[in-house]
Amino acid sequence: MPEIQEEELVFQFPEHWQVEKYDAWSFYRNQFQKCCGSCKAVDFVAVCSSRREFWLVEVKDYRQHRRTKPIDLAEEIACKVRDSLAGVAAARFRANADGEKHFARTALQGRTIRVALHLEQPRTHSKLFPRAIAPANVLHKLKALVKPIDPHPVVVERGDCDTRAGWQVRSAGD
Repeated sequence: MPEIQEEELVFQFPEHWQVEKYDAWSFYRNQFQKCCGSCKAVDFVAVCSSRREFWLVEVKDYRQHRRTKPIDLAEEIACKVRDSLAGVAAARFRANADGEKHFARTALQGRTIRVALHLEQPRTHSKLFPRAIAPANVLHKLKALVKPIDPHPVVVERGDCDTRAGWQVRSAGD
């Protein structure tokens, strides 16, 4: 079962999935990141071979630290999706690492592209760590921004990502 750790979360995927930390690809870090001034990256990319889906996944974990960036969350994700999609397309032709080139080729042969934001927030409200981000509001704006790429993006958390996205998530300490 493929696994990827991002921040304090471990993502577990069914056997028929391929998953890579896109922001750790040597192609992204050494070749593409500075393209056109600067490019952003989603945390990981995944291919579900049984459904022929290519997923671009960003993880935001605000359980310990609040969001401090001034840019709107949905706009940040949309930019990362755009840049990552361009990077994967370029990697198909220009990546030096054969594994990255092969993954890009496989991803781009899929039938559909999916976008997911995994958003973790404190379960209980507190003055120190309030549940300040409304997932429904982020989803509404994200849908409008990435509609040409994925008309049905998802905003998930640990409790619902298995049914809405296809993978499971646990805390790294579990």
